[in-house]
Amino acid sequence: MEIIRAIILGVIQGATEFIPISSSGHLVIVPWLLGWPHSSLLFDAIVHWGTLVAILLFFWRDFWQMIVAGIQSILRFSLDDPMARLAWFVVVGSIPAALFGLLFKDFIEGLFEGNAAPLVAGISLLITAALLSGSELMTKRLSQAKPLQKMSWGDAIFVGVAQVLALLPGVSRSGSTIAAGLARGIQREDAARFSFLLGTPAFLGAGLLQIADALAEDSSMLATEAPGLLAGFIVSAIVGFAAIRFMLAYLRKYSLYIFAAYCLVAGLAVISLYFFR
Repeated sequence: MEIIRAIILGVIQGATEFIPISSSGHLVIVPWLLGWPHSSLLFDAIVHWGTLVAILLFFWRDFWQMIVAGIQSILRFSLDDPMARLAWFVVVGSIPAALFGLLFKDFIEGLFEGNAAPLVAGISLLITAALLSGSELMTKRLSQAKPLQKMSWGDAIFVGVAQVLALLPGVSRSGSTIAAGLARGIQREDAARFSFLLGTPAFLGAGLLQIADALAEDSSMLATEAPGLLAGFIVSAIVGFAAIRFMLAYLRKYSLYIFAAYCLVAGLAVISLYFFR
């Protein structure tokens, strides 16, 4: 049963991390609906690292070019190379969420673990629905969207601030950052691409903190939970890779309204169940 539960949660994490319907919210809501105990901090960190691996594998060429170009930009004191700018945009865009995450760490963790966590997740899904719908409405007013190469420092900071909202369980990280990119006039597929690249430092840093905290409480957890951790990690990586491919292809032709509608319905359903269950 533990392995099956780990696989199911791995699928949820891998799919909903990149499809903008909130992985954090679903990792709270699904166990609550099924009567499962809340996943350990260590398990949550490991499945998030599964999606980190998915990003690294899917965008490995981009990361390699960004690393090389970023180093060269330091040596040459120049940001003429678009890949160098992209590398620094990812760094700068990661700062707001990192600062808020460290400053309000205990408060944020309490939202995931308290009795009101499903209610918070339900309300946050409504926020995600509003963000996705709002970004589509703003996109329609733009005469022409710009490619990632024309992205500015202001765009990177704006998307980075939007990522702070995803610290709440139920606010989609990919949803909030893609919506922010669209609101700033970035092309649809490029907005998703930057969103996924921006998630790398967040997953790495948050995962390291969560693993350190979990092992500090119980150093034997890594051994005792090893089968479930491995299953969740592998499944979230595989499903996450497929979800990235799906979203990039989807956004070339279609809008985010279908995901906004899902978040609206799911959010209202969770809130209703919370009060009447």
